[in-house]
Amino acid sequence: MSDNNNTSFEARRALEAHRDKIKPRHLRELFAQDASRVSTLSLELPGLLLDYSRQRVTDETLTLLTRLAEECDLRGWIERMFAGAEINNTERRSALHTLLRQQAGAPLNDGLRERFDAVTAMRQRIRTFANAVRGGEWRGVGGEAITDVINIGIGGSHLGPQMATAALASPTDAGPRVHFLANVDPALSADMLADLDPATTLVIVVSKTFTTQETLANARTVRQWWLEATGESDALSRHFVAVTANPDKAAEFGIPGDNIFEFWDWVGGRYSMWSAVGLAIALGVGPERFEALLAGAHRMDRHFAETPLERNLPVVLGLLEVWNHDFLDFATRAVIPYRDSLRFLPAYLQQLEMESNGKRVQRDGSPVAWQTQPVVWGNVGTNGQHAFFQMLHQGTQIVPLDFIVAFGDDTGNRRQQDMLVANCLAQAQALAFGRTQDETRKMLDDSPDADRLAPHQTFPGNRPSSVLALDRLDAETLGMLVALYEHKVFVTSCIWGINPFDQMGVELGKTLTGRILKGMAGEGVGEPATDALIERYKRINSMGY
Repeated sequence: MSDNNNTSFEARRALEAHRDKIKPRHLRELFAQDASRVSTLSLELPGLLLDYSRQRVTDETLTLLTRLAEECDLRGWIERMFAGAEINNTERRSALHTLLRQQAGAPLNDGLRERFDAVTAMRQRIRTFANAVRGGEWRGVGGEAITDVINIGIGGSHLGPQMATAALASPTDAGPRVHFLANVDPALSADMLADLDPATTLVIVVSKTFTTQETLANARTVRQWWLEATGESDALSRHFVAVTANPDKAAEFGIPGDNIFEFWDWVGGRYSMWSAVGLAIALGVGPERFEALLAGAHRMDRHFAETPLERNLPVVLGLLEVWNHDFLDFATRAVIPYRDSLRFLPAYLQQLEMESNGKRVQRDGSPVAWQTQPVVWGNVGTNGQHAFFQMLHQGTQIVPLDFIVAFGDDTGNRRQQDMLVANCLAQAQALAFGRTQDETRKMLDDSPDADRLAPHQTFPGNRPSSVLALDRLDAETLGMLVALYEHKVFVTSCIWGINPFDQMGVELGKTLTGRILKGMAGEGVGEPATDALIERYKRINSMGY
């Protein structure tokens, strides 16, 4: 089959006709006509439930979407990814993030055995190092135990480890505090370093190429802070380690080989927290939980690889995205986790999804004939309810939502856990079913302002959402959840015919940043708008601000 989709697919035409029939129908009607809707439009793996009964779909919708997936050879693409084929065609690389969480004894393509052996060896290094730091065996220049870790990275070298460490942190953790430095804003590094002791701080510099401008700028700042405080350049190896696919560059920076944790060019940045990029996770929450994270992701990998398309969680989640975006014309999707420890998940998914699938050409470079990636945004519930949910309920744009909730509570505060879960379920119900004007008038029956207020207190409903319910939030279920979204991104990329594993769109800005830095030291860059702002920047800083 060709690498590309085209507009002649029968399933796409059938979906367009089906869309015209189902678009006028309200979720109230769909629920009233199908008593089994909740059970038939739910999928489950032990520990994780996907309830998509509040999506504007029927069994026929899913049948037609599955047919579209088959016409796009989705099953073939899944097999090629797990086999290690060079599905990242622009960079001529495999995309083997699934190999990073492969479990011993599980099915493995014979051609991947050598790579898996290297992965296994790196996992052992991570485990040994994390235990040494957390147990106090690895000590700083003055012989003191490490109390703080700074993870310096950006993009995939930052968002995944930060999200997972926050999600799995516990008040009873015995390990060091982990801090994340990504933004090149000098105020951020200054504030962070002001509260840390160089003698008890370990620094992880994470960069696949070890040429990332922002990461190296922050690393140099932190290295200078450490050297000025200790004066011990020979003892740098007790406080700096690197995670990279370019160990020579890390060595040039001054990090000795024994302190370099390597990963491979077939590991994409936003898919990399399962590799040594996850070292900060192992340090912060312990190698046992890091390994449980890998095991949970592997469970989702096996489900994705082995389950029929129509009962496959990542496939169904991806097909719902295609339906909402391409056929119902919903331009954004909100992710609302009802767990504060998942507060970084929306930002993590922004990169995972929009950097992967924010493309305008297909694999062969020809233009895409339909919409690709929607905008992903969100915040934790219940905070979002008091910020942007007004627009979600009564605004003119319809925004599909992913509600993510963990039912199990380990705080012992059942009253507030009940309130948290009730808020999540209430929002999903209100968005789906709304409140009609007649219902509002009855509610306001005794009010002399009923006629005036009724339009303002009416909710149209018919706003689609899915609920992803975890039995409890732990390392294994988090691994399942993240892998679910990773594979969902792959599913949509196959439907859209694009390569989700490169990120050419970030390169132009990087190139221009280098030119502008040179222009700041000289006579500008020769572009009037930019040069005017450079001159203003120079003038303000010359005044001593």
